[in-house]
Amino acid sequence: MASLVGRPKVRATAVLVEGERILLVEQRVSETRQWSLPGGTLEPGETLAECVVREVEEETGLQVAVDALLYVCDRIHQDRHVVHITFAVRRIGGMLKLGVEPESQAQPIRSVRMVPISDLSEHGFGPRFCALAADVFPDRGRYAGAVSNIGL
Repeated sequence: MASLVGRPKVRATAVLVEGERILLVEQRVSETRQWSLPGGTLEPGETLAECVVREVEEETGLQVAVDALLYVCDRIHQDRHVVHITFAVRRIGGMLKLGVEPESQAQPIRSVRMVPISDLSEHGFGPRFCALAADVFPDRGRYAGAVSNIGL
C-alpha cells in the first residue's frame, strides 16, 4: 500500500427509500459507476447528521431527517483514505431537483433521480449493495470494513 497523505476524509451519505425506489445522484464515481448515494464531506464543527442533511438538500433539493445509522466503511485507495458513514433518512420537505456540488474537488452532479431498487445494478451498484438495499439493510448500525464488503 502506498503511504497515505494527510488525515482520513469523513464522508456522510444518505439512503432515502420511498416505496420501492431509492434516491441516487448521477455523479461519476469510477470508470464503471456513474451513480452514487447523495452525500459529501464533513465540514469542521458540523455533526454527521448536519452534514448528511445539508448535503442531501444541496444536491437534490430534498429536506430530510436522519432515522438510523446503516453502516460505516473505509475506502483506502492509493494515497487516500475516506471513511464513509451512511444513514437511513426520510423526506420531510423540498422538491426533487438537480442541486449543486459545492465541493471543489468533486465530480459534477448531472441529475438526481428516485430509481427502482431493482434497477440498482443497472446504475453500477454491486450485487452485495443491491441485496442489502432490497433487504432494507438488515445489519444496520455496523462497521462493514472495506467499502467492497457492501458492494461499492
